[in-house]
Amino acid sequence: MVAATLTTLPLTAAVPLAGLLGLVVGSFVATLVLRWEAGDSVRGRSRCDGCGRTLKPWELVPLVGGWRGDCATCGTAIDPLHRRTELGAAALAMVAVAVMPGAAGWLLALFGWLLLPLALLDARHFWLPDALVMPLAVTGLVLAGPMLSTSIADRMVGAAAGGFALGGISWLFTRLRGQDGMGGGDPKLAAALGAWLGWLPLPAMIFLSSGAGIIWAILTHKGDGALRQRPIPYGVFLAAAAWLAVPLWHYFIAR
Repeated sequence: MVAATLTTLPLTAAVPLAGLLGLVVGSFVATLVLRWEAGDSVRGRSRCDGCGRTLKPWELVPLVGGWRGDCATCGTAIDPLHRRTELGAAALAMVAVAVMPGAAGWLLALFGWLLLPLALLDARHFWLPDALVMPLAVTGLVLAGPMLSTSIADRMVGAAAGGFALGGISWLFTRLRGQDGMGGGDPKLAAALGAWLGWLPLPAMIFLSSGAGIIWAILTHKGDGALRQRPIPYGVFLAAAAWLAVPLWHYFIAR
């Protein structure tokens, strides 16, 4: 019932609603990322990172709740990741619903929300936890069909192809160079992305993510060591390329 209502909303209502939902999702994502970084459980009520005080309901309202910038009790600064992630999740959802109206747009928004914590953790810690990658893969296999009009068979092949493609590249690099070419989480993430996209957009996704990663490494290189030894948070570029591949494929190739 809820899904049917969302997909039939006019664009003028769907876009603002997507933004509001994105703010709420972003608040949860930021809390999840910060708690996992600190080794805390994601369960339990939200609390101040400094004094541990349980936050009041009005302090949990996205954007508005943290307007002070610090805790009212101890003065500990509120991590800016909260506000940035809330705005990022809202922007992802609004763009998704605006460029792909109907069920496809809401699925693209969900795809972006599921990718967001993975991208943040990889950017900050080079970490793609299985506890987030596996649900991403399962959700793609179960729900993602209407996003690009793919069958379950297409998405199963996409999952296998994505995982084997990046796993094979990593294995070959290790054999030729004698060192790891990428982290163990990247092939798993590629498999999960294939479960959302199907197999046809995968070459475009890998091309976009590889090119973006190389450009990032060159632009941020400071001359301290060989460029080829520079660690790259490739999961960030995989996630971004996969999300962007959906509207690009829809508008320029699938039509």
